[in-house]
Amino acid sequence: MRATSEKSTRAREVWSRDFGLFFVARAVARLGDTMLPVALAAGLLQHGYGAGAVGLAMAATAAAFAGLVVFGGVIADRFSTRKLMIGADLVRLAAQLLAAGLFFSGHVVLWEICAIGFVNGVAGAVFQPGVASTVPRLASDIQGANGAIRIAESSAQLAGPALAGLLVGFASPGGVFVAHAATYGVSALCLLLLRLPPLPAGSRTAPHTGRRAFRADLVEGWREFRARTWLWGVIAIWCLYMIAVWGPTVPLVAADVVQEHGPRAYGLVNSALGAGTVVGGFLALRLRPRRMLRAGAIALFAFAAFPASVGAGLGVPAMAAGAAVAGAGLSFWGVMWATSVQTQVPPDVLNRIHAYDVAGSLAMMPVGQALAGPAASLLGTQHVLLAAGVISLVVSGALLAVPAIRNLVRAETSPGEGPLGRPDPGTSPHRKPTAKDTCSERG
Repeated sequence: MRATSEKSTRAREVWSRDFGLFFVARAVARLGDTMLPVALAAGLLQHGYGAGAVGLAMAATAAAFAGLVVFGGVIADRFSTRKLMIGADLVRLAAQLLAAGLFFSGHVVLWEICAIGFVNGVAGAVFQPGVASTVPRLASDIQGANGAIRIAESSAQLAGPALAGLLVGFASPGGVFVAHAATYGVSALCLLLLRLPPLPAGSRTAPHTGRRAFRADLVEGWREFRARTWLWGVIAIWCLYMIAVWGPTVPLVAADVVQEHGPRAYGLVNSALGAGTVVGGFLALRLRPRRMLRAGAIALFAFAAFPASVGAGLGVPAMAAGAAVAGAGLSFWGVMWATSVQTQVPPDVLNRIHAYDVAGSLAMMPVGQALAGPAASLLGTQHVLLAAGVISLVVSGALLAVPAIRNLVRAETSPGEGPLGRPDPGTSPHRKPTAKDTCSERG
């Protein structure tokens, strides 16, 4: 009975009308994003372009996003995040409708598709920082909220490519772009109906009037980022993960499984990875470790099963099992990490910190993808994947080796806040850290 009561209490701490709207917005937008690669590949190949053109179109979006998301964090801390997110969704809706028009008309020019992709990347850079600061304002159980969103996004990732394939088959690539635009429309509508609670009294997250220089805000965000050893420590280690593990794993697994077992087998393995991320999200809803990053790093050891099972040349069932285990570990780590950032960082700099987090996490992924081909040619695809599995274990071990990371104690509310987001009279979000705080962070 007690367990049932606790579960019911947690559900009430997560689910509300406004969190439900945000949940739908994130799930639908993620569904659309997973449809886009299928639409681009089918559309560009149909109009005589090759795989390189598809990669260039995707890179235009990724480059704009990664290069500008830090500035998006500053903008999000200066203005209303909700209005910025709605505006970004509407820009992407218009851009995707324009792309749909090009494909429907048969007038498809690569530079125009890349330009549209670049605009989408800029809009994404403005949108993304606000996600981190919105979750703590909508749910008192921040870990539960992140777990629910992770489950929704993982489920959408499973359904998106299949839905896009059906739309391409029964309609055309232009139809997929229309559907993708519609997902941004739904997201914008949900955010428009959303009622965010007022910011805590004295919080500097209120919109700035322009008196503070943009550069000063950028520098302040960097200073806050650098002041937290656990934060920049994870990002520094994650750069290695992106270069040596995730970057080469995605393209090399696809190439190896398709060549050895066919596209259906790759679809099965990829679906198993997605199913595992759903399981990891459910685990994150139930497990409440006191040291979240330590628990997340331990779970991350499981990711080694994905590249290692493919690199070892195991059968399709074994590779699918390895992918499912890997997805669960990666998803659990993701919820632990997102919750730690949202609860340990003061709200007035959270958007900027999240922007540095996203930029640092993604910056090295293209490097890993670019090095994957030459490394596979030199060493062999399976050897590179086995090495990625070993380095994945090293990354998890490195996370646990840093005291500030493994000993970080969970915070149930945002720093400097008491229950329901009210300022705790015993703390100030703007006070200087004491020696006791430093010891607490370092464990």
